[in-house]
Amino acid sequence: MSLDEEYSAYVRGRLSWLRKIAYALCQDWHRADDLVQTAITRLYVKWRKARAADDLDAYVRVMLIRVFLAEQRRGWFSRVRLTSAVSDRLLEGGDRDMAMDIHRALTAVPPRQRATLVLRFHCDLSVEQTAHMLGCSSGTVKSQTARGLATLRAMLGEPESRLARAEEC
Repeated sequence: MSLDEEYSAYVRGRLSWLRKIAYALCQDWHRADDLVQTAITRLYVKWRKARAADDLDAYVRVMLIRVFLAEQRRGWFSRVRLTSAVSDRLLEGGDRDMAMDIHRALTAVPPRQRATLVLRFHCDLSVEQTAHMLGCSSGTVKSQTARGLATLRAMLGEPESRLARAEEC
């Protein structure tokens, strides 16, 4: 199989997964598609190196997170907003109202904290794995997680028990 065929097969198999992570980060399906497109373009350029990675999914997830954080630093999204509608495809099951509230509140969380929350709770990574992905210490992940959860709680105006139930969704 050629390098291009390997790359295409990998991207076809992981595209849905990447879109879900990107959506969890930015809360907009169109923007998520843009983030994924940028990440898989970068992956194509680095495919020879990437395919040799011990954990290719982790390698690509780091690329996606870095694309998201870089875009946030540039401020493009603060100047251009394509849609404000919340997708009705948020959950396949569970409490849709709660999920929509959490997704709306998540947009108020600063990008670095949001990336930490997505990696910890959406991707179910440990503190150490998240620290490795973000290139920071475990203590930073813990503090960013605590601050992000505090922001979510404040935005939701709800006791911790509702947010704890939502983390299970």
